[in-house]
This record gives sequence, structure tokens and C-alpha cells, in this order.
Amino acid sequence: MATSRYLQLDVFCERPGGGNPLGVVVGADAWSGEEMQRFAHWTNLVETTFVLTPTDPRASYRLRIFTPTKEIPFAGHPTIGSAHAVLETGFALPRDGALLQECGAGLLPVRVEGDGEDRRLFVQAPAARVVSEGMHVEPVLAYLLRGISPGALPPACVEGGRRWWVAEFASEAALRGWRPDHASIATLARETDTLGLCAFARRAGDQPDAGYDLVVRAFPAGVGIVEDPASGAANGLIAAWIALREPEGPLACGYRVSQGREIDRDASILVRIGEADAAGKAVVWVGGQTHIVVDGRTRWPY
Repeated sequence: MATSRYLQLDVFCERPGGGNPLGVVVGADAWSGEEMQRFAHWTNLVETTFVLTPTDPRASYRLRIFTPTKEIPFAGHPTIGSAHAVLETGFALPRDGALLQECGAGLLPVRVEGDGEDRRLFVQAPAARVVSEGMHVEPVLAYLLRGISPGALPPACVEGGRRWWVAEFASEAALRGWRPDHASIATLARETDTLGLCAFARRAGDQPDAGYDLVVRAFPAGVGIVEDPASGAANGLIAAWIALREPEGPLACGYRVSQGREIDRDASILVRIGEADAAGKAVVWVGGQTHIVVDGRTRWPY
């Protein structure tokens, strides 16, 4: 029976146990898409990825990403975790301090800073566009956020690799204590073809040494998840929204995100916002640390 290298990692955390779990099968060229989907369903992780030989000669590797129920073109924590696995297993080496990932969202650069467990990786998020904005453009959204004091930016539906609704709360405490109507989030996701709602708030002013600038909570009901402990793609879209609306603001060059404490995690996500590209859109990089928790081999497919 053929076997493949399999890693299980914790992504976007300074120490294992704080981030978002990920399964990575390295060197899965012999697996069919159906076999990948069955394995991802069996692991029952938020995402499981499969590292393959690239088809584009410019790429370092090719990545396929699966939830337990379907394949998706891009997600942040699977990209960062898989890049870490690629480096740790020697599947590919960085060129000029970067990897180039081939995936359903195209060719995405991944910056490599440091080495081993202290390594930080940053993926350039796909270019984002605003689909719609405003509290009342979607009745279900207005119902979900009733009674919530809004922050400086209005809610918006933003697309870039994935599609999310993002909404700013005026208060960190209000966001951390929020008990959302998950059934309504699922309705919002279904009716607007989005992953769901990602809410954020700026750090409370009386906590300047908290170690983060933004608090994020993500509810991807569109893929059957109640709350996500660390969301790379969603944070990339929040950053794009902030960069568009506050290009001279205090967060315009980047910031640090705290996510997951409400579900007993402690993810730390780093966001960097660079100068605008040729299309006039700010370039967003999302990154952090990853830790290997399990290192073994699969006995799959049967």
C-alpha cells in the first residue's frame, strides 16, 4: 500500500494549541480529487491540503485545498500552514526569500522570514473588490447587527479569493461578548453566496500594551463552521476594506490581529499593507507562525 507524508499543524499562533488546525498531505500527485475529498472528509478538519508538483514552471509547488465537503480555490491559514510544511519537508526551497504557490486563485507569493518554529510566513492576498456596502443593502445583515453600535466603517461585502461580509463594531468589549444568531448568519451566507460574517473592532483605548490592534471574530456558516479560530482570507479582506476607506489612517500600513479567544484559542495574525499595485489597490500580506503537531504517514487511499 502506498503511503504519503502527512503533517498536522497549528497555524497563526505563537505556541501550539492557540491557532487553527490544518492537515497537509505532501506529495499527493498520485491521489485523485475524489480520494482527496474523502480523506478531507475523514480528517474532519476545517481544511486539509494536498501539496503537488506545480504545472506552472514559475511555481514552487501546487496546492489543492479541501473542506470536509468541497474543494475551495484559496484560504489563508491553509496557505500559510502548507508553505510551512513545504519548507520543513524540503518539498521546495524559497527563491529570493519567497515561495510561489500555484492554487485555484492563481499564483500567490509567500514571503519567508526566519527559520524553523520561529519562521513567519506571509501570503499576498488576492486582489479584493467591494461588492456592496452599507447596513441596509441586505435585510438579513441589518437584522443580525440590530442593536450593535457600528464602528467607523460601514459593513461591506468584499470579495478576493473568498467572499465575506465584514462589519466593524464600535467596541472591543461588545464584539468579544457578542452572541450572534448563527441561523441568520447561515441565511446571509446562503442568500448572498458568501462564507458568512466576519466582525472586527479596534483595540480598546485603555489597553495600549495588549499586543494587538484589531480583534476579529469570523463566522463562516457558508461552509458549516460556527466560528473560526483564525481566518487568513477574511483578515485579508478586512485589511483591503480598511486600506480603501482609511488610506491615511493609523492601520494603513498594517497591524496585529487577535482572534479566537472567545472559543478558547489565542491566534495572532500579522497584516501588512503595502503600496498600491498597478490597478490602484493596496497590496495586502497576511501572515504569522505555524507549528507542527503531528508528523507521520498516511495509509490512504485504500
